[in-house]
Amino acid sequence: MIGKTFIELVYESAHIQRWNDHIRPKGFTELDKQAHKMIIAFVLARFEEDDRGAVINWVNLIEGGIFEFLHRICLTDIKPSVFRELMSTHGDKLNRWVLNELKPKIDCIGEAFYNKFAKYLLEAQYFHKEKKILRAAHYLATNWEFQIIHNLNSNIYGLEETKARIDNEIEDHSDLVGVQKIWLGKKTNHFINLVGQLRFQQRWAQAPRVPETSVMGHMLIVAILAYVFSIQTGACAQRIANNYFGGLFHDLPEVLTRDIVSPVKRSVQGLEDLIKQIESRQIQEKLLPLLPSGWHKQIYYFIQDEFSNKVIVDNQIVIVGSGEIAANYNEDQYSPIDGELLKACDHFAAYIEAKLSLAHGISSRHLREGADDLYKIYEKKKIADIDFGRLFDYFK
Repeated sequence: MIGKTFIELVYESAHIQRWNDHIRPKGFTELDKQAHKMIIAFVLARFEEDDRGAVINWVNLIEGGIFEFLHRICLTDIKPSVFRELMSTHGDKLNRWVLNELKPKIDCIGEAFYNKFAKYLLEAQYFHKEKKILRAAHYLATNWEFQIIHNLNSNIYGLEETKARIDNEIEDHSDLVGVQKIWLGKKTNHFINLVGQLRFQQRWAQAPRVPETSVMGHMLIVAILAYVFSIQTGACAQRIANNYFGGLFHDLPEVLTRDIVSPVKRSVQGLEDLIKQIESRQIQEKLLPLLPSGWHKQIYYFIQDEFSNKVIVDNQIVIVGSGEIAANYNEDQYSPIDGELLKACDHFAAYIEAKLSLAHGISSRHLREGADDLYKIYEKKKIADIDFGRLFDYFK
């Protein structure tokens, strides 16, 4: 069972401000950067599969992203130029220190996760292909931030040196097809820019909170929770990947519609269905055209009926009941996705957001009522063999 300390560790990243010696807008937290990075990593990996015929281990890519995220939480206070120098001279010692610091907090995920984490940090060739994609995604996400930073900080000393360094790092990864396409500034780059706007869309916009979290950061937390729970339920590799990216993309339509809160959706009969229709049309007209046509079916699989349990049988999407995936479809060939589990992860993340703010002394009617309502739904409830009642009790 996932532990409270691990969950709190992930949420620490929502407090960590990037570029904190520069003028910067909201949405520049470490949590948001890592979420944007993983969406870019998905794009780069798909291009490698499609254009180069590369074999991508998607679970390795997901785990590598989580390992780098946790590593960054521990060392994020170090200025990037100093961080690079320290890693080049004392990287092995720093990595072992990180592993020692994090072990008590991640033991709840399992020994296999920790052992992979250690190999990832200490063995350069481990997950080599996936590491390269993640490094490229890191610099592309950093460059997206820098384009905004540059406009606000044009007179700050050393800014052009920073620009040159980022450009050089991206050029070093230009052998990846996706890097070339994004660097050209065409439609794929427009997708990255559009999705990046989710970093500025605040969750619980009607209530002050600490820490503030964006829609983008929330998506990553749901994805990480979905990954951990998938591992703990013995999910097949494709199910793990689908649950992670289903979580990472589940609020993607909000970049077009913004967050329409549940009470508004339910206020008028038929309104929720109408909103879904509008979302679907806008996705087809504005979002999907920014991606290769061969990806559209997969993206739709992630974001349409996102909270339904789904499998693919004879090339058709089939909605299945609770427990059927584990019993009958837990194989890669069925491309299963646990929609009910994703919904529970989504609600659990919202519950934590409310409870953490209340614990910081920042309260409102919206937060109190939201937390109470969610707790009542999941009290003593199990989904996909995960005891969500116990998880909700962690923060009661």
